[in-house]
Amino acid sequence: MNEQRGIIVANPKADGLHPGKRWVRIPDGTKVRFREDGREGIIDGLTELVVGPGRNPDSRTQYRINIGDPDRTLAIEDDLLVLTDADGVVLMVKQKGEYRRVVTQQLQAVFGADRFVKAA
Repeated sequence: MNEQRGIIVANPKADGLHPGKRWVRIPDGTKVRFREDGREGIIDGLTELVVGPGRNPDSRTQYRINIGDPDRTLAIEDDLLVLTDADGVVLMVKQKGEYRRVVTQQLQAVFGADRFVKAA
C-alpha cells in the first residue's frame, strides 16, 4: 500500500491576518478624517475587494466612508484618522458615552496616539 504523507504549512496570511498583528475593525458610525485631504466622514461598512490597491490589515477589505449623502468613498485604515471629542473619546453617530469609551480603549490598543485627532 502506497501511503502519501503531506506537510501542513501554517500560512498566517491565508486567513487575512498578519503575524503578530491583531486587527481591530473601526466600528460603523465612527467619525473619521482623511489624512491626505482633510475630508471628514462616517464609516458605514466594509467592502470586500477582488482587485485594487490598498487593503485593510485583513488583506480583503476597505472601509466604506459616507462623506455626505449620497456620496461614498473607499479608504484603507492607514489613510484615516479617528475623530475624538475634547476629552479624547472617539466620536460616533448614535452611540452613548459608555460605548464610545470602550471603542476608544479598543482602538488605542492598536493605533498610535497620532491616529486620534480632536474634531474641529
